[in-house]
Amino acid sequence: MNNHIAVDIGASSGRLVLGTLVDGSLKLEELHRFSNGFTEQEGSCFWDIEYLFNEIISGLHQAKTAGITECTLGIDTWAVDYVLLDAEGKRIREVYAYRDRRTDGVMEEVGRLLSPEKVYAKTGIQQLSFNTLYQLYAHDRVELEAADQILMVPDYLYYRLSGRKINEVTNASTMQLLNLATRDFDPELLSFLHLRREQFAPLTEPGEDLGFITAELVQQHDLPQCRLICAATHDTASAVLGVPAQQGRSSAYISSGTWSLLGVELDHPINDSKALAANYTNEWGAYGTYRFLKNIMGLWLIQEVRRLDGGRYSFAELASMAAGSEGFRSLIPCNHPRFLNPDHMIEEIRQACAESGQPVPETPGELARCIFDSLALSYRSYLAELEGLTGQEIEVLQIVGGGANNELLCQLTADIIGREVLAGPTESTALGNLAVQMIQSGRMADIHEARDVVGTSFAIKSYLPRPVPRLNQLLARWDELHSAASTNENI
Repeated sequence: MNNHIAVDIGASSGRLVLGTLVDGSLKLEELHRFSNGFTEQEGSCFWDIEYLFNEIISGLHQAKTAGITECTLGIDTWAVDYVLLDAEGKRIREVYAYRDRRTDGVMEEVGRLLSPEKVYAKTGIQQLSFNTLYQLYAHDRVELEAADQILMVPDYLYYRLSGRKINEVTNASTMQLLNLATRDFDPELLSFLHLRREQFAPLTEPGEDLGFITAELVQQHDLPQCRLICAATHDTASAVLGVPAQQGRSSAYISSGTWSLLGVELDHPINDSKALAANYTNEWGAYGTYRFLKNIMGLWLIQEVRRLDGGRYSFAELASMAAGSEGFRSLIPCNHPRFLNPDHMIEEIRQACAESGQPVPETPGELARCIFDSLALSYRSYLAELEGLTGQEIEVLQIVGGGANNELLCQLTADIIGREVLAGPTESTALGNLAVQMIQSGRMADIHEARDVVGTSFAIKSYLPRPVPRLNQLLARWDELHSAASTNENI
């Protein structure tokens, strides 16, 4: 079988991507694309999970119409959000979105009841206000008690397609409930939440064969015969699998999208006190690896600016206008919690600049330049932190995902970090999803071969650092701004 379909759903969009191997080269074709986003109902933020499921069905029907009668299929989405099912397998309520404000202050409250140091030693997961641990603590106790099963978002979508319930490990690890030593749910943390182990399906590794889409769905919607392969269901885990190998050079990656995830792939976790203090995470990866990384706010900032500006300009146009604006005029500490989900991102950025005595960005170009400059400087700060925590000297930074298309940001990053930046592939998440399917299907031997194929199949652009005028003064100014915000920075 040489037809493999990746269902790749992010916070702002989703798509079905067909992958085929042709003479050793991996070819991609987008079959179906759809929008995504949370909605507000009575003051709470929810995902429309049934809409997402229906879009998967629609995309598969289009694949069948295009002549694809057989395929494998893998699913990846964002992390931390979950679905409650009753004893009959029916969804209990709408699915909360991680930017919902019900967890405001919850991380601090839990921290007074459970030692953050102890939780980190157990789980290795960074302290983020929207982690599933804090979402479940804030959830209605009656609903949680009534839940027969708690599935992560991609697990629920697999369940709707196959009838099989799983908790895939790369996404489950982000719940901050898995114990690194036992590689299972931690009894003490479950007890703290008044939850039972049997409310969670068996932990499942990427590459497991989950069987076929149900005959009922195939017949009802005229779908291909799809064998479901458990992908690395956390989109970052799939994105990291899609990063080409850098032979002989130490490298770090940034998976650049709504979030910028900066890290390295390790074969062991780093969950000591220094990693806790720096708020780095040890999310489980495929094939026995760990993603040691930092969450940085990412392109969410420019996405919100564009949305609030009525979508007048494309992202490419905003980048072009930013390139024509004065550089490093105004800067913001990107990871400050004020930028997680403000009522009005543009006004929040302007207010932050005014409060720190900087020129206030007024035009779309000035706002975009403020964001891109600040992201590049954030990458420098956290890259230095990463090197200190791992003891690795990073020679090259690989940017994958949608942000690899932003030439201004890639060049700014190379200039500021003083190292080569390699940009691409932009489709790394779909590629990592497809890689697991192809390895399981015997089309590729292992992840090493998959990464070699990715590296030869897709163009990678190199950005070499250029001199930055008055760099020392800029870095001193940034360090002062960054340090002033760092005490409240961890979101």
